[in-house]
Amino acid sequence: MKFRADEIASVIQREIEQYQSEIDVREVGRVLEVGDGIARIYGLSNVMASEMVEFPNGTIGQAFNLEENSVGVIILGDYLQIAEGDEVKSTGRLLSVPVGDALIGRVVDPLGNPMDGKGPIVTADRRPVEFMAPGIAGRQPVKEPMQTGIKAIDAMTPVGRGQRELVIGDRKTGKTAIGIDAIINQKNSGVKCFYVAVGQKESTVANVIEALRAAGAMDYTTVIVSGASSPAPLQYVAPYAGTAMAEYFMYNGGHCLIVYDDLSKQAVAYRQLSLLMRRPPGREAFPGDVFYCHSRLLERSAKLSDELGGGSLTSLPIIETLEGEVSAYIPTNVISITDGQIYLQPDLFFAGIRPAMNAGISVSRVGGNAQIKAMKKVAGGLRLDLASFRELEAFAQLGTDLDAATQSRLDRGYRMVELLKQGQYVPMDVFDQILSIYAGTRGHLDKIPLDKCAEWESGFLTFMKEQRPDVRAKLVETKDISDDLAKQFEEAIAAYQKQFASKYDEVEGVPAVAGKA
Repeated sequence: MKFRADEIASVIQREIEQYQSEIDVREVGRVLEVGDGIARIYGLSNVMASEMVEFPNGTIGQAFNLEENSVGVIILGDYLQIAEGDEVKSTGRLLSVPVGDALIGRVVDPLGNPMDGKGPIVTADRRPVEFMAPGIAGRQPVKEPMQTGIKAIDAMTPVGRGQRELVIGDRKTGKTAIGIDAIINQKNSGVKCFYVAVGQKESTVANVIEALRAAGAMDYTTVIVSGASSPAPLQYVAPYAGTAMAEYFMYNGGHCLIVYDDLSKQAVAYRQLSLLMRRPPGREAFPGDVFYCHSRLLERSAKLSDELGGGSLTSLPIIETLEGEVSAYIPTNVISITDGQIYLQPDLFFAGIRPAMNAGISVSRVGGNAQIKAMKKVAGGLRLDLASFRELEAFAQLGTDLDAATQSRLDRGYRMVELLKQGQYVPMDVFDQILSIYAGTRGHLDKIPLDKCAEWESGFLTFMKEQRPDVRAKLVETKDISDDLAKQFEEAIAAYQKQFASKYDEVEGVPAVAGKA
């Protein structure tokens, strides 16, 4: 058989032209040891801090400790499937999560994987889990109200868009309920909501999701779940992942509300990881940078400057205390980072005063800036009045004879406490709150029996909507209370008092209501 040189040359020429390089260059390491959600890896000498690494079974890890001879990696998934000697690839990317409209209405884990059985989340956008908070020039003061729909909060410790208001209290005092009410109240306001459950019981989270769905709030809410059975690395990452999902809307000019439930469990997960990584422990065995862990998270909540689009991210971090110990390490840390706190007291909760807010300790460092003018006028001194009422109440329990002025202050205080009570998952419109608090602070309920206060309030709000819609419409339009409008309020209340009194005269035949005693 004869070979023709030109044929061979043409074949080689064609092969050279069609040749495609398929060399796969990547940095790999080996697992030295693995357990309890962390792995030590040898060989990833060029890995970055917080870089994503990939294990053979597809599990993602994050570089946590960069040491001289090895890399400490936290495993964001099932570490039981990883064995010593497994090959680990560096990805060259920082840990990121999917973001965008596709996540609204979904229940996801901290890596953005769906948990609600509604199919995959299709979005091209991703954001890094860790992101620099906006600087001073990139922010503007908080002056736009973020209504929670809870009378006690909107009147005494108002929350504004871009604010961080801590909800703190013992377990089972209604902390989650405040966050859920605030989310439900954002209906039709255009605010996107994010609920981050860290270390919560799966059954509790299921109940929360059901409550949100029943109220129609899941249409604008994303739930990020890292339950009590999730590995510590996922519990640690969850709040950052939720913030990254919310930031997408904030940097596009939108308004968001995020509830972290709760950060004390995230701190415990971070402590576990740090101790396993042999980082030196500090106070209460927490690592020295646990303050930075929370400050770099909460500083990302802001009202952006107009140059950056004017978007906002408001956060309601929740902290659980033990036996009311507000001066413990994590509570004091987070109190110093946030713009105020709502302290929920077990004694008040068990006495049936819900929300169980302690008016003396609770504070909003934004104050009246986050209220509309009408609310500022009616609720100006309410917080101080309630705090002094609590002191007076303690004094009155000693059984001392009280003068008429003190007794009338006590009576007014009891009625205001009754008026500020509110059921769960029934947030109230801000203009209804103003009408209700106006009537209470001006003494129109002083003669109403305590057990009839809730009924009086409910009837009064219905009366204003049905029989005095013009007065209410003027309040909604101006968002302020002029002298003329105040007169119309007084006339409307006087007319309603007669109706309320006559109703009880007919039913019971006892003229003991509304000043007829």
